[in-house]
Amino acid sequence: MIKPIFCFAIPFLQAICGCQSNQGKPELAAVAVSRQIENTDGATLALRFVPPAGFVRLSPPDNSFGQYLQNLPLKPADFPVHLYNGQLKARQSVHAAVVDIDTGDRDLQQCADAVMRLRAEHLFAQKKYDQIHFNLTNGFKMDYAKWRQGYRVRVDGNKTEWYATDSPSISYDSFRKYLDFVFMYAGTLSLSKELKSKAVKDLAIGDVFIQGGSPGHAVIVVDIAVNGSTGEKVFLLAQSYMPAQEIHVLVNPMMAGLSPWYNADFGEELVTPEWTFRREMLKSF
Repeated sequence: MIKPIFCFAIPFLQAICGCQSNQGKPELAAVAVSRQIENTDGATLALRFVPPAGFVRLSPPDNSFGQYLQNLPLKPADFPVHLYNGQLKARQSVHAAVVDIDTGDRDLQQCADAVMRLRAEHLFAQKKYDQIHFNLTNGFKMDYAKWRQGYRVRVDGNKTEWYATDSPSISYDSFRKYLDFVFMYAGTLSLSKELKSKAVKDLAIGDVFIQGGSPGHAVIVVDIAVNGSTGEKVFLLAQSYMPAQEIHVLVNPMMAGLSPWYNADFGEELVTPEWTFRREMLKSF
């Protein structure tokens, strides 16, 4: 068996991210977060990042994924991004804030994994265990509800199958082990196939810009504000990257005056600090 390296697992279950660069394009200059739209004392995403003038933050339904993302806890302002092993991320110019959630001590929680982590954490908190499921790269459906019942997955060559144990697992620690297993054998390729395409005009909190495969990457929309007069939307993005690292809110490298907010009218390409997406790469759960 080939041991997982970065986003790669055994051959048939390649959890491909390939998050290495902005697809060969020159590195974009660092963009400072506008202090006019940032409250450095804010402990959550919604408190830290004030919408631009004329814009009002959306108010998602109570207990929704959107509300969960808006209220993600943040580490103090100017906190650096750390890798899973405690080292610093090489590029510290790409983030506006660091999300206060663990990364784990293995090189697993990378780009698509961070998206799945946030989705799963929300559903776990809401006790919606039956809705927590992700497909592995070979298409095998990993149901957390089955994992809670004590089942585990056996990997044998090109086959995956559930097998029963005598230990039902309902603890949070077991939930994290479930996620680590998913992270090992899923990635941008599997997640991009699992999500549904949607139009940018219908952009919502929790949507994902994703390019599946190798190279591949994924970022998640964590907040949206709307201009009541024009209907114009701006949004915030968060990501993890390679190697596994703390989830962080991205700066906008193209519009210093708006950063870290992005304008939904971005044209054919969405340029982020470490990846460029085409507008048709927007998908949702």
